[in-house]
Amino acid sequence: MNALNKNTNRILAGLAIIISLTACNKDFLNVDPTDRIATSAIEADTAVLEAYITNRYIGARLQDKEGDGTDPGFGRGFEYAMWSSLTDESIYNNDDATWLVQRGQLAPENLGNAGVLWARSYRSIRECNYALSVLANIEMSEARKTMLEGELKFIRAFRYHDLIRNYGRVVLLGDTVFDLTDDLQDPILFQRVSIGEGIDYTMAQLDDAATKLPLDNGASWRLGRATKGAALALKSRLALYAASPLYNAGTWEDAVSAAQEVIALNKYSIYSGGYSNLFLVDETSETIFARHYTRNANHVHLEIANGPNGYGGWAGNTPLQNLVDAYQMRNGLNPFNEDGSINTASGYDEGNPYDNRDPRFAATILYNGNQYRGRAVETFTPGGRDSRDGNDNWNTTKTGYYLKKFMNDSYPLQNPWGNAGFQPWIYFRYAEILLNFAEAANEAYGSDAVPAGGSMSARQAVNLVRARVGVDMPALPTGLSQEAMRRAIRNERRVELAFEEHRFYDVRRWMIANITENVPAYGMDVVRTTSGYTYTRKTALDGRSFADKHYWLPIPRAEILASGGQLEQNPGY
Repeated sequence: MNALNKNTNRILAGLAIIISLTACNKDFLNVDPTDRIATSAIEADTAVLEAYITNRYIGARLQDKEGDGTDPGFGRGFEYAMWSSLTDESIYNNDDATWLVQRGQLAPENLGNAGVLWARSYRSIRECNYALSVLANIEMSEARKTMLEGELKFIRAFRYHDLIRNYGRVVLLGDTVFDLTDDLQDPILFQRVSIGEGIDYTMAQLDDAATKLPLDNGASWRLGRATKGAALALKSRLALYAASPLYNAGTWEDAVSAAQEVIALNKYSIYSGGYSNLFLVDETSETIFARHYTRNANHVHLEIANGPNGYGGWAGNTPLQNLVDAYQMRNGLNPFNEDGSINTASGYDEGNPYDNRDPRFAATILYNGNQYRGRAVETFTPGGRDSRDGNDNWNTTKTGYYLKKFMNDSYPLQNPWGNAGFQPWIYFRYAEILLNFAEAANEAYGSDAVPAGGSMSARQAVNLVRARVGVDMPALPTGLSQEAMRRAIRNERRVELAFEEHRFYDVRRWMIANITENVPAYGMDVVRTTSGYTYTRKTALDGRSFADKHYWLPIPRAEILASGGQLEQNPGY
């Protein structure tokens, strides 16, 4: 749960708030429900209304294994099967309805763990519309009311952005609060607008929200709530999507300007406390917007959920060799050529494949020999403690790797219940904004030009991100062609933002998913010999498949049926 002020916490606890948007039905057995608050209370009490608004930062739990002890937030961050396990970043070791997405078996009747986005988003949009209608008429200071209006418009815009990036064309509901008694033939309920119209509406909402939100949250009770920077960061992401080939609904110049708005705040910078620590600390100079947790509202216990079986872990989201190959050598050269052959100039040694790699590799992925909790990880066979020869071999990684990013070694891995799972989940951070800017600036102006009104080029923005790891990763050189810079930026996004729910959308908006998602899900077999180890690439999950229709998710069949067939399905489904 996001950090709230003490008054709000008391309201939540004392009233067991699971808020419904439907007024209590007093005719049903003449008993008032005790698990929810009547709309009359929300509409009459400013404290209850604010508690209601605060809870809009949390989503409804609509599917099994969405969170552990708390409801999901905006994204799917830290659920058992991460969004990365629908991409070439990882596979979920125990499936949990992810393999059908990897294998291209998506259908309107079965979307696997991607099946709740439509319902959750429109539920939240209606909740925001309802809160806005109450806010307009309740007695409250104008300053407070303005700030809360900004928050609601930000939350609503986030939900529309989630719909747009998953389904393309969306239904825009404006500020209307629809009820079950309303005319379900009203075309506004089911008429999908163009991608451009959806993006324009959402961007306008974010512009409005940015004028109403504070630059800083100030008091600790506002930790985790929207700010001006959060609204502009979401606008930057959406503007980048709009300019991308799949959307074709905006310009790279507009995407540059949107990123510059965040940069010009002069509030954020690349965190200097280490790449690993960035994801363990509640507030850093890089964090723009995050969900925070307390000991009374822990989320998935990441360490046991993703840890190696030799430590008592369940393997969870196991990184793929496809991702491992993307990490450069410390000299800045790629270990492999585009045809997959070894780049001999890079210094890559196939007998020691993990040596001298980008430091973000070891901070993100546990591999054979990597130090973890007092010993070296042993994925080798025979006899490796973290291999199928170790304890609990049903939890052995299928890829030869385990997830390290987000893991807090100070938390217990075994029996962690209530004593782990308090890491923040970062929705927006400054590195993303710099990479948004770099991509858009390169496409609009080239790698070394400084756009009007700006302070850096595309190349300089990427180098700010790479500089976090110090002299180990050299800066990108001047004079790169637009195509060479494009490749560099895409790879930088892949390794810097790994497991942060970007890859799924990046490969689609670039329209390269027909390549990346049709490659086998590779892992690594490590065998110990008398002279060392041998490393052999293997297929960890067979049948990966991607068709053109998969650039967008299908709308669930239940939603089509509920509309009486008025809601148009995405092509190919």
